[in-house]
Amino acid sequence: METENKIWEGTPSHWMNFMFYLGCTVLIMAYGFGLILAIWKYLDTRYNKIKITDQRIIEQRGILSITTNQLELYRVKDIKLEQPLILRIFALSKIVLITSDSTNPEYTLKGIENGTALIERIRTAIDERRDIKGVKEFDFN
Repeated sequence: METENKIWEGTPSHWMNFMFYLGCTVLIMAYGFGLILAIWKYLDTRYNKIKITDQRIIEQRGILSITTNQLELYRVKDIKLEQPLILRIFALSKIVLITSDSTNPEYTLKGIENGTALIERIRTAIDERRDIKGVKEFDFN
C-alpha cells in the first residue's frame, strides 16, 4: 500500500463569507434571525475540512451529518486560479480544477491562502500521479 504525503490541509477562509456576515448584521438588528444564520455559516465553513495529498483531494463537510468527497489527482485535466478584487484584498484565491471525474467535473477550492504556490504543488503532484498510474490525457472534440 502506498503512503500518501500531505501537500496542504486546512479550511476555507471565513473572509469568503464577508458579504453574508454583513447581511446577517442587518438581519440581527431587524429581526435577530441573522445571528442564527451567521453562526450556521460560521460552523459550515469551520467544518469544511480539505486535505490535499500527492494522490487525491479529500473534502469533509457537514455540521450535523458529514459528507466525504474524494477526487483522484490523476483525473484533473486543467487548473484555474481566480483572484477577484475582494479576494485579493485579503490575499486569498479560488482554485478551480477541471476534471474527468463524473461526480466532480469542476471542483472548486474557495478562500485559499497562497493559491499560486499551492497550484504549483498540485500541478507537480498531478504530473507525478499520472506517470505512476500510466494515465494519458486525450480530448476528443
